[in-house]
Amino acid sequence: MSLIDLPPGPLYPGYFADPFVLQVDGRYYAYGTGLHGQADVRAFEVLSSPDLRQWTSHGGVLEPLSAEKRDYWAPEVAVQGDTFYMYYSVGQGDQSHHLRVATARHPLGPFADAGQNLTPAEPFAIDPHPFQDQDGAWWLFYARDDLGGERPGTVLAVAPLHEMTRLGEAQTILRASGDWQRYQAGRQMYGGVYDWHTLEGPFVRYRDGQYHLLYSGGAWINDSYGVGHAVAAHPLGPWREPQPGANVLHTTPVLIGPGHASVTTLEDQDILIFHAWDTAHTRRQLHTAPLRWEEGGPRAQVAPSAPVDTALPSE
Repeated sequence: MSLIDLPPGPLYPGYFADPFVLQVDGRYYAYGTGLHGQADVRAFEVLSSPDLRQWTSHGGVLEPLSAEKRDYWAPEVAVQGDTFYMYYSVGQGDQSHHLRVATARHPLGPFADAGQNLTPAEPFAIDPHPFQDQDGAWWLFYARDDLGGERPGTVLAVAPLHEMTRLGEAQTILRASGDWQRYQAGRQMYGGVYDWHTLEGPFVRYRDGQYHLLYSGGAWINDSYGVGHAVAAHPLGPWREPQPGANVLHTTPVLIGPGHASVTTLEDQDILIFHAWDTAHTRRQLHTAPLRWEEGGPRAQVAPSAPVDTALPSE
């Protein structure tokens, strides 16, 4: 089967990091980090498209928690019954982020927070990914800080998701295993200094009797960032990496620091949704690429001549 031809380069000129795409009634809705809710400005820009090629912005989608300026990161949306559930993190900069959930009756929202901190015991939790298993049960994968192991840093965890708004006990499922996942050497964190490693942006796909986990590793601010892959027979694991490294997606001559990937489908083919930096390194933008499943795992099929920049209007 030939791969779908998708436009090269960024598909939307604005800042659109941590993209997630939901398909509803034949239309695609993309949610991303960018707009930060404060006062009367809704957080999380939402785009829609009939074909993953042309996108229309509908502005912010999440009602802010308060007038206080906060950082809203990495939204993902799940559907249960006639309700849309948006999972996201909120905090101040790279400190004290916690996971929350908001609800709406339409993918364009507006989403209103449900009033619950899903991770009150975590010092730092980001990048929630709701996943419905084959038996109908829901799980929430996310990233959290953990000082244990040989490579302290941000690790991946999963917890059962009850009634869509309550988490069960979380379990760490994947830790850093290589130098490519290093975020920063000598980083001051939690009263100590660590050679900090980062795993984040989990996304799970069930395929051919196995659970496939895509995740981002390294430093999102530079070209070390990329997407790795692990597999397991159950959401709780054990998870293993058939070919360690950023084998799904990594920096190329036409992509800078690509990552935080999710997957959707178009014409029965899997399509990887991700962000990458513009040439000026001022904003992360929305990209897509066909995803080919090979013996060693999934691989993004990035056009070798894709441009890496799209100018903002009136710049």
